[in-house]
Amino acid sequence: MEVLIVEQGTLGQYNDNKIRTPKRKRSNFLHHGKEEGSSNGKRISKKRSASSNVVESCENDFSMDELEEDEEIMFLIKARSRKRRSVDCEVMGRDSSKDERVKYELRNTTSKISSSSPPSSSGSSCTSKYTEDNREVYLKCHHCMKEEKKTIVSCSKCKKNSYCIRCIKQWYPHMKVKEVKDLCPFCRRNCNCNACLHSTGVIETPKRDISDRERAQHLECLISNLLPFLKQISQEQVQEIEIEANIRGLSPSEFEIPQTLCFNDERVYCNHCATSIIDLHRSCPKCSYELCLSCCREIRQGCLLDRGEVKFQYRSRGYDYIHGGDPSPDCCPLEASEDHNEPFTEWKANDDATVTCAPKEMGGCGDCMLDLKRILPPDWISNLEVKAKHLLEIFRTEHSTFKHDCAETRKDTLLKAASREDSCDNFLFCPDSRDTLKEEGLLRFKEHWVNGEPVIVRNVLEQANGLSWEPMVMWRALSENMDTASTSQFSKVKTIDCLAGCEVEINTREFFEGYTEGRMYSNLWPEMLKLKDWPPSDKFEDLLPRHCDEFISALPFQEYTDPRAGILNLAVKLPPGVLKPDMGPKTYIAYGLMEELGRGDSVTKLHCDMSDAVNILTHTSEVQLSDEQQSAISRLNKLHRAQDERELMDWMNSLKDGGQPGQQTQDTEALENTLSPEINVELKVPEDEDEDELDGPTTSGSSSTEVAEETGGALWDIFRREDVPKLEAYLMKHYKEFRHTYCSLVERVIHPIHDQSFYLTLEHKKKLKEEFGVEPWTFLQKLGEAVFIPAGCPHQVRNLKSCTKVAADFVSPENVHECLRLTEEFRQLPKNHRAREDKLEIKKMILYAVDEALKDLEALVSTQV
Repeated sequence: MEVLIVEQGTLGQYNDNKIRTPKRKRSNFLHHGKEEGSSNGKRISKKRSASSNVVESCENDFSMDELEEDEEIMFLIKARSRKRRSVDCEVMGRDSSKDERVKYELRNTTSKISSSSPPSSSGSSCTSKYTEDNREVYLKCHHCMKEEKKTIVSCSKCKKNSYCIRCIKQWYPHMKVKEVKDLCPFCRRNCNCNACLHSTGVIETPKRDISDRERAQHLECLISNLLPFLKQISQEQVQEIEIEANIRGLSPSEFEIPQTLCFNDERVYCNHCATSIIDLHRSCPKCSYELCLSCCREIRQGCLLDRGEVKFQYRSRGYDYIHGGDPSPDCCPLEASEDHNEPFTEWKANDDATVTCAPKEMGGCGDCMLDLKRILPPDWISNLEVKAKHLLEIFRTEHSTFKHDCAETRKDTLLKAASREDSCDNFLFCPDSRDTLKEEGLLRFKEHWVNGEPVIVRNVLEQANGLSWEPMVMWRALSENMDTASTSQFSKVKTIDCLAGCEVEINTREFFEGYTEGRMYSNLWPEMLKLKDWPPSDKFEDLLPRHCDEFISALPFQEYTDPRAGILNLAVKLPPGVLKPDMGPKTYIAYGLMEELGRGDSVTKLHCDMSDAVNILTHTSEVQLSDEQQSAISRLNKLHRAQDERELMDWMNSLKDGGQPGQQTQDTEALENTLSPEINVELKVPEDEDEDELDGPTTSGSSSTEVAEETGGALWDIFRREDVPKLEAYLMKHYKEFRHTYCSLVERVIHPIHDQSFYLTLEHKKKLKEEFGVEPWTFLQKLGEAVFIPAGCPHQVRNLKSCTKVAADFVSPENVHECLRLTEEFRQLPKNHRAREDKLEIKKMILYAVDEALKDLEALVSTQV
């Protein structure tokens, strides 16, 4: 296996032959054709556990032995070369949704010979042939397009499509043969054959009908929430114009600000802090160095920080070290790190408030005065503010605000997720997906959302069509949607090895086999891999169109989450042609285990997204550990524990010898708290001491057996915004107790949350509550559940099973203030920090969202006059 490593911004690589796949009994995946790199092109296949429910008697026309003669999955790189001969498998173009559905139906009724259906007068659904023109014609399976000489099932509803038993068993394991006979996958609109996977417009997104009154209320809510931030942006611009007027000795109305050339398909960033520039800025006429208004203000105030690059000092210490042994003798010693906020080349404003271009050491020329420039039309922002105020006054005068008194939240829609004392937010809103289609459900969501509380929606996949989210189905769809050159690119994927924290390149087939069967190192320690942001492109809709439609159809509260037309989603308000941020959807596929290993767990480390997000668990697969593996894990855990204590003791001794003043007392206390007895890794949410009498669904107070039975696919910890300062203080105090890249102790902290270097185990969460009184919302995400994460809430996730999640970002009016706060935090980070770039461009979203909402509200008001 080839491992790619990151070392001071460059990629290196090393080979590790000690990683191996567990001995597989039989593969879950069925293949047609030869596997790349296989000597005989065959792999023993394993019958799925659900297959006994798939293949029913079907008049006993076939035997189980025949069903178990499974070929391997057709190797997907060669799949594109196979051409369908029938008309019904052509990929539909991108016309209107109505036209697409009409074409799709017509293509399946074109010809008796090319169709997979028998004559309408056919009797048994298991008949595999019929007579036409005095010759026998075998039926074609709609999925694989092969003439089936054995058993095939025809749909009794459409009488046009048939599916062979092999395809039913392999690609529709959740369906019984009788169900296919009654209503085939094509009629159910969840067929995952290659043609259907690449079609668009077939799935209708279920949307709640919104009246004009509701639409007007949504628009009024959006404008009201954004108006304070619009005023703030306008005020910043006015102040800079006044400064420029004083420099020129003129009044603001007596001079015109020159416009800089900026195309719609480009982003303008500040050369110093990398923040997006939306309108007014200063630019060097000589070297084109550009500076945002925030940096100009900091230069004048003398508080500009150096945002130079920082060196992260992680080095590989070898395979044995990662597993609790001694470091490799040839590993390089660490160099002393330098603080990125040390004094730097002085950059001050002149006495008349003018700003000279940045010194050469900082990327400028240091010669010319920076000129004030604009991107948008003159006074566009100030006029937008005036218009918003005026229209809101008219709307509120002529239209009384509709108030809906919601009934008390039902107990069965609350989920206990914390046991904080003297707190009223221990329970999270957890409605069923059917309730989200009602106006009352949306109003209830808003009540919790405006307070920065996560929301969990159950059974969201029931609102979709049942399209398979099995990773192999998605990979097949992706591979056949690429050209030959791109297809070879997807034969391997770059995943994250959760133990070493490095990129690992692995054969795609092997990765997906490990998803269902598990993988392990040579010492039997589980190998946890995760695949982030897949497919590796921002064109999810183009590469996986049916899955994209399926995901959007499952999204609850689509007024907020619809990535195409959500009325309360600021991200969709950007006009056509303007470069838009990548808000998803994206797929995350990762291995997982119920047991908390303590090191190398399949986790998403603590971090904070700069926008709101919704995450749906679409598929899971449970991997069981053998007794031999359990014993090996127990033995290695002891080695890990001994290594932790040994290295922490060495670190404390180094502090005594020459540590930084004022650190020794705090670090010694942290170390004493760390050197404690064995960790109890039982998966359990703390019990509420008050024993609340609430009959809602809850994970607290459950025994380990009950938790195991009720477990979902992922364990979430989401922290409240008000607890962030204490959370950061805890991490700064205990950072040496955590491991990061190459399983090395965390060497330094730039920002305790944005570094994404920490995952708090059960032990650390317990200490966090004892020392700082902070407890997150902790809950299990089950299959088909959507988790809403408000912007500004730090969160972490551990996968209890192999999981496939699909997530999308959105920007709600209620959380714009958090997006702005996080943007300000990100601009203070070093240049090469992973979170520094302003990818969201929230200020631009605010401007265009207000402009679009004003146009829509004006149109609604005019029609009601």
